[in-house]
Amino acid sequence: MRKKIIITGGTGRFGQLLRKIKTKYIVFFPTKKELDILNSNKIEKYFNKKKPNFVIHLAGLSRPMNIHNTNINKSIDLNIIGTANITKACSRKKIKLIYLSTNYVYQGTKGNYKETDPVKPINSYAWSKLGGEASVQLYKNSLILRTCMTEKPFVHKKAFVDAKTSFLYQDEVAKILFKLINKKGIINVGGKSQYIFDFAKKDNKKVKKIYLKKMKNFPKDSSINSSKLKSLIKIK
Repeated sequence: MRKKIIITGGTGRFGQLLRKIKTKYIVFFPTKKELDILNSNKIEKYFNKKKPNFVIHLAGLSRPMNIHNTNINKSIDLNIIGTANITKACSRKKIKLIYLSTNYVYQGTKGNYKETDPVKPINSYAWSKLGGEASVQLYKNSLILRTCMTEKPFVHKKAFVDAKTSFLYQDEVAKILFKLINKKGIINVGGKSQYIFDFAKKDNKKVKKIYLKKMKNFPKDSSINSSKLKSLIKIK
């Protein structure tokens, strides 16, 4: 019998890419109306109906980044409380949970962060994602993916010439995701370390330079060590 996966937030940008991936699983992409992560009863009802073996939790608040400073209620509700609700439901029903977090949970000063390195977010968005991680960590039948990904082509008009990270494009992460769902613990998911401008200009020739002094609370080097990921699956 084919196993089932529910993907919360599956109608978003990354969820749409996952729809295109051929997989051996039966995958459900509920709308917010069908599965509201802030409504425990709706979560319970949908889980009872679909009887999933896995839940991939994408739903949450990301952009614009500044909203995590100006509307902390929304940030807390969607990224922390919503994730806690999903975690509790998975725990009650013994469903494997996969949570997409971010490389920004690391301090972002030295780069090449391993999964065992201390976490210390530099901005409010990353704190909200780490808040989500906190509940998932309590549930041992879980996997946290600290992803470093962006859309293709690079969507921003400007890119930092003096900040490093480990971007993979979202479609590359989509191809990796289903290969990891049986793993547990924490796995970094990213590419090679490089300056953001160098990464961006490969696919967006019009991208302009910007410097960190123009931006508050952005990490200087949030690159991650993906050795663990490479030991588990083949990745370029």
